[in-house]
Amino acid sequence: MPRPDKYPPDQELPFTAHLLELRSRLLRIVGTIMAVFLVLMPFANQIYAVLALPLLQQLPQGATMIATEVTSPFLAPFKFALVFSVFIAMPAIIYQIWGFVAPGLHRSEQRLAFPLIVSAAVLFYCGVLFAYFVVFPLMFGFFVAVAPEGVSVMTDIGKYLDFVMTVFFAFGVAFEVPVATILLVKAGVATPDGLVAKRPYVIVGAFIIGMLLTPPDVISQTLLAVPMWLLFEVGVYVARRISVPAADDQSSPDDKATPEQPPPPGA
Repeated sequence: MPRPDKYPPDQELPFTAHLLELRSRLLRIVGTIMAVFLVLMPFANQIYAVLALPLLQQLPQGATMIATEVTSPFLAPFKFALVFSVFIAMPAIIYQIWGFVAPGLHRSEQRLAFPLIVSAAVLFYCGVLFAYFVVFPLMFGFFVAVAPEGVSVMTDIGKYLDFVMTVFFAFGVAFEVPVATILLVKAGVATPDGLVAKRPYVIVGAFIIGMLLTPPDVISQTLLAVPMWLLFEVGVYVARRISVPAADDQSSPDDKATPEQPPPPGA
C-alpha cells in the first residue's frame, strides 16, 4: 500500500494507517492463495496421488489406501490442495510481508532482514522436500516391513494426510535452525564461540526434538536430528562470518580517526 499523499515522506504513519495497510496486505495474500487454489482444485486428486506415492511404493502388491469416512475421498484432496496452494504462493506472501515490514526498518536492518526471510522460506521448502524424498521412503518401508504376519497395511487417506502434514511441518521448522542461530547472535543473546561450546547440548537436544516430533522409530528420529545438528553448524559459521564485519565496522571510526596532536611547545 503506497504512502498516502497527505502524509509527508519523513512523517510516521498513524496507527490507523498501519492497520489499513496491514489489511490490504492480508487481503492480497488471501487473494493470491485463493487464486492458486482455484487453479489447483480441478487437479486435487492427482496432486494427492503424488503425495501418497511414497507410501504406495512401499505397500505390498495389491494393497491400496482406503477411505474409512464418507467425506474423506473429497476432503483429503481438498485440504491438501489448499495447503499446497499456500506453499506455491509463498513467494508472494513473503513479498507482501516484506512490503509491510521494510518501511519501518533501517537500511542496515533491511540488508539483514530480507535475506533472512527468503532463507527461512527456502529452508522450509528444503525441509519439506527432504521429508518427502528421503524420510518417507525409509520410514514407510520400515513400517511396512515390521507389520505382523497376516496384517494388511491399508492406511486411511485422511489419517495419512494428517500424518504427513505433521512430518512436513516438523522437518520444515527443524530446517530453520540456521536462521534461528543467526538471529540469536545478531540479537546479542549468544555468540558463535558460546554456541560452539554448547555443541554437545545441541546434539542431545536435536535427538530429543527428533524423538518428540517424529514417529517412534529410530530412522525418522535420526533423519531429523542429524540435519538439525549440521544446520546448526552452518548457522554458527554464517553468524561468525556476519558478526566479524559488524565488529570491524564498529571499530573503523576509531581506527580511522587521526590522533590528536599535542600542542607545540610554547603555544
